[in-house]
Amino acid sequence: MRTSNRLWTYFSPAEDIAPGERTGRFRIDGDQPVGNADGRSRISMEDAAVALVDEAELPRFVRRRFTIGY
Repeated sequence: MRTSNRLWTYFSPAEDIAPGERTGRFRIDGDQPVGNADGRSRISMEDAAVALVDEAELPRFVRRRFTIGY
């Protein structure tokens, strides 16, 4: 995919994604999972949706993967 001429983005949410609160406060990384101090990788579905819409409106990860978490 990285060598194709197509524009793509691959979204990898946190390991634990579940309904919750929309905080708008999450961390974004490239290829590495985002986790908290205890190593737990989690995100609410609401914040995952915000991250996806943000990327669609203002692409920052064209031809790259990104992940989010708290």
